[in-house]
Amino acid sequence: MKVTVVGAGAVGASCAEYIAIKDFASEVVLVDIKEGFAEGKAMDLMQTASLNGFDTKITGVTSDYSKTVGSDICVITSGIPRKPGMTREELIGINAGIVKSVSASLIEQSPNTIIIVVSNPMDTMTYLVHKTTGLPKNRIIGMGGALDSARFKYRLAEAVGAPISDVDGMVIGGHSDTGMVPLTRLATRNSVPVSHLISDDRLNQVKEDTKVGGATLTKLLGTSAWYAPGAAVSGLVQAIACDQKKMFPCSTFLEGEYGLNDLCIGVPVILGKNGIESIVEIELNDAEKAHMQESAAGVSKTNALLEL
Repeated sequence: MKVTVVGAGAVGASCAEYIAIKDFASEVVLVDIKEGFAEGKAMDLMQTASLNGFDTKITGVTSDYSKTVGSDICVITSGIPRKPGMTREELIGINAGIVKSVSASLIEQSPNTIIIVVSNPMDTMTYLVHKTTGLPKNRIIGMGGALDSARFKYRLAEAVGAPISDVDGMVIGGHSDTGMVPLTRLATRNSVPVSHLISDDRLNQVKEDTKVGGATLTKLLGTSAWYAPGAAVSGLVQAIACDQKKMFPCSTFLEGEYGLNDLCIGVPVILGKNGIESIVEIELNDAEKAHMQESAAGVSKTNALLEL
């Protein structure tokens, strides 16, 4: 199993580290446009191998996509990060050009690869890859819902006073502060609805804190987060590489599912060796449907800014 990660910044390097530590891939290739940067990150990570007990080979290259040939899974994290006060949507002009160029270079070397898009605005960048590469929809996956759901579970556990392993919950919709749809109605602690354990006001606060999870960290850190995004990507990669058939909310191209068409947005999917094995349609109530429609309208508005 060979995995390529384009963009050796904080998110890309964290992704490579988590993949290596899980030790399911034979090789991880880090690619970056900055001279020597990916090589340095790869060397630093390889010097942790004996300490962390993994055998995955990590190599770094500067814009040499020939080294990525035969990659089973490619992760695109490249692009400029969010700055304080900047929305994901404001990134579109610069990052669209980067993602389009990178995806073309990757597919040239690995035509059978599965692409995971992390670059923001993620739903629109996933849509861009779908529209410009010709890859089947099951092999184009946007990472957003997995991260948003992890942040949701963090807030749920905090509110309930439980270990995170006790709680479960999912966020669907667009990967943006206004587009997320945290499914509070379906959140549980060991099968007990969380709504039975905390007040409606507290649960609503959990939802709102989840929706601004990324912006909160950007304000604190001065840049985008990286540990949780890297871990989220590694979870998706492992589910595909190991054919785990796990369910994650991911941005995928919809053709009528959830009443939506011609856009990529976060919905539950089953991930396995073929990428997206199936889309899972869950029954939403009227309020959730309305929020999903609003989220989709926002994503479509951003998509309209693309020059396809």
